Amino acid sequence: MSGSLGPLSWGYVRRFGRVVFRQQQWKSTVSTHPKMPPCDFVPEKYKSYPYEHIQKIREQNISPSLRMYYKKPLLLHQGHMQWLFDYEGRRYLDLFAGIVTISVGHCHPKVTVATQKQLARLWHTTNIYMHPSIHEYAEKLASLFPDPLKVVFLTNSGSEANDLAMFMARLHTHNFDIISFRGSYHGCSPYTLGLTSIGPYKHGVANGFGCSTTMLPDVFRGPWGGRHCRDSPVQTLRKCSCSKGVCHANNQYIEQFKDTLNTSVPKTIAGFIAEPIQVQTGFGRTGSHFWGFQTHDVVPDIVTLAKGIGNGFPMAAVVTTKEIANSLAQNLHFNTFGGSPLACVVGAAVLDAIEEDGLQKNSRDVGTYMLLELAKLRDKFEIVGDVRGKGLMIGVEMVTDKHSRHPLPAEEINQIWEDCKDMGVLLGRGGLYNQTFRIKPPMCITKKDVDFAVEVFHTALQRHMERAAK
Repeated sequence: MSGSLGPLSWGYVRRFGRVVFRQQQWKSTVSTHPKMPPCDFVPEKYKSYPYEHIQKIREQNISPSLRMYYKKPLLLHQGHMQWLFDYEGRRYLDLFAGIVTISVGHCHPKVTVATQKQLARLWHTTNIYMHPSIHEYAEKLASLFPDPLKVVFLTNSGSEANDLAMFMARLHTHNFDIISFRGSYHGCSPYTLGLTSIGPYKHGVANGFGCSTTMLPDVFRGPWGGRHCRDSPVQTLRKCSCSKGVCHANNQYIEQFKDTLNTSVPKTIAGFIAEPIQVQTGFGRTGSHFWGFQTHDVVPDIVTLAKGIGNGFPMAAVVTTKEIANSLAQNLHFNTFGGSPLACVVGAAVLDAIEEDGLQKNSRDVGTYMLLELAKLRDKFEIVGDVRGKGLMIGVEMVTDKHSRHPLPAEEINQIWEDCKDMGVLLGRGGLYNQTFRIKPPMCITKKDVDFAVEVFHTALQRHMERAAK
């Protein structure tokens, strides 16, 4: 069972139900921090409260449910494209993009200029009046969707968009039950918590009535599938009974879905909601298509959009058919801030930047390069269980060993994560056991940035092995 890690030799002992690798030979290759790529941008000098005072306010006046990353939380001051700067001027490569929200880059010049012009013209009316930006944006957004998805509802957050989508599905079908995948995230509102299927978000109070879950097709951790089953440049190492180009696991997961239909819900349901890739796909972020659902060769009845839609500005949308939209028009439905002049100008500028900067192609090219480079680390380190994704939607799942696929303990993942931050790379976290590093940078990232990030991650993994060997 001992893994082969190139020239290194490893033994193991089983202790307390988990595999602990004991290094027999190790020559440290860890040197100083990897060199960060240059950046011409110079941040302004930080002039707000001292770090300690910010911490005190956080403890006294900010809700404790808003948890922070890292042992010493970052106090960020300014951003520029793929870079973030803290209060002391330290620069970080942002590989999480504000939880996959900064699509075209922090403070992207095109988006910033458009926002400033609209701020000086008109911040807010409501949809009881017409203003040009909502009509211009709705037309631009709808043009990117296939028929018959041409009607746009603008909201302020993804949870709100999913709330509205659930409501519309129930109104239109006259049914109530909705199915989602296990492990999915669809929001934290009382309505959408029924769809969200991750334990730490469940508070033990009634929410989301009429929501059921079904098995997620997971070719790394699930019961079926393996190295021939992914639409991705990188396949899992897990052995697979499928022949190349033919995924038999697909039918087995479909049978599980049929079991859900036969046992957990009424004969007719309001809808089935699914993320094309758990958790987000973004706008052109997968590289191959603009919308994630297009990679599956389907046209949904309703599509919800948030995260990267406003590059950090709070906005979201629901796009659907005219027939379904008419179901909501039988009575009054109103959103005070959804579709404000400011939001629509921001949204339009984001779409323009994606096209003008070639960011969908960049996501494909740079994302594929990064996936392949990270796959090399998976082949070298036993604790890197899986590398998956498409374009600039990447997950790296950490395990005790590839055979058992047990999640790497939190304290070990935390230290790798902290080491990456200390060397200037910010990573996200996710997965059922918080064991997966989420890599979703601004889509303007370069191959030089990737080289730096992979070197940092490599160094952090080597340091982990040194600690484990002591």
